[in-house]
Amino acid sequence: METGASSENNGYEVIKNGSWFIQFRNGYNPWMARYVYGLMFLLVNLLAWVVRDYGRGALTEMKKFKNCKDGLNCLGTEGVLRVSLGCFLFYFIMFLSTVATSKTHSSRDKWHSGWWFAKLLMWPGLIIFPFLLPSSIIDLYGEIAHFGAGVFLLIQLISIISFITWLNEFFLSQKDAERCHVHVMLLATIAYTLCILGVILMYIWYVPDPSCLLNIFFITWTLFLIQLMASISLHPKINAGFLTPSLMGLYVVFICCEPVGEICNRNAESSSRTDWLTIISFVVALLAMVIATFSTGVDSQCFQFRKDENQEEDAIPYGYGFFHFVFATGAMYFAMLLIGWNIHHSMKRWTIDVGWTSTWVRIVNEWLAVCIYSNLDVGGSNGTEEQTNNIRATCHLSVL
Repeated sequence: METGASSENNGYEVIKNGSWFIQFRNGYNPWMARYVYGLMFLLVNLLAWVVRDYGRGALTEMKKFKNCKDGLNCLGTEGVLRVSLGCFLFYFIMFLSTVATSKTHSSRDKWHSGWWFAKLLMWPGLIIFPFLLPSSIIDLYGEIAHFGAGVFLLIQLISIISFITWLNEFFLSQKDAERCHVHVMLLATIAYTLCILGVILMYIWYVPDPSCLLNIFFITWTLFLIQLMASISLHPKINAGFLTPSLMGLYVVFICCEPVGEICNRNAESSSRTDWLTIISFVVALLAMVIATFSTGVDSQCFQFRKDENQEEDAIPYGYGFFHFVFATGAMYFAMLLIGWNIHHSMKRWTIDVGWTSTWVRIVNEWLAVCIYSNLDVGGSNGTEEQTNNIRATCHLSVL
């Protein structure tokens, strides 16, 4: 038995360290499986966008569905929610069927990493299924999706902050500390420069008139939060350095970088038509969301309260259940981005995450990020250095 288990583990190591062809050729491969699930998620995102922006071309086909009412209830915002519900059902079923997986070579491990023919039948079937449901159920799902998307944002936020703190500890723990210190200072300087540049550009783009008081408040408050995080990190009792607050500053500037209202947006005239810049912005935002979902999904170690020092050889490489849970909530999140967090809001073509509701979601997310970061810094200063390093060492993004 031990010889058989050892040979299976050696086989897994060959697959893990082998080429993409070797990984793809193997039927039960958890490392390749996560990329396949990520690709499926991207395709569903693209489908939801097509249904929203170019669904009119399929109006004749939509009329065949009884609950679509001449096809109109299966396009636009409601069409996005129907596609999102199908994606959510797929990943939630995968979550329920893999949540207790702990060993490789088990039946649940093989279900997660293989059985692709069955999944290629189940996946489109679940995408089509919501188009058979009445609008009342879709509206209910739209309301629930607000909370699911919020859960996704919180998980993503903790993962990003954990990665930033881990990166700082990684540089500080290197043997050549002086050389790494120079690299850290250079990286922090670049990050702070980009933060200041981002704030200046936001003032130029989104405050064309002194009457844009809300934009002035959001941008100025973001600048204050950047200074606050730096002050907390540099406090003698915490001494977290420059790198973590500078990277967190970039994150909050990125979140804030969106105007409130077309009147207070110098680019409103050009954004009213579809140009190449609008398309590029949409594609980048869509890919960033998919990558964020993927990277967060494989980062299950960040949410372990206790690090397992004696990890068994046949333990799974990442939490399958957590991975699918993140993708399930990510399905709700991409729906909210495409409909502007408002189930009664119509979106223009090639737009994503715009509108008053989206703005307040981003601002609250920004403030929450600063609160969590500050609490982690203060909490880390109260524990021993070894405990803090152990906690942060387990929290890194296992993307590759």
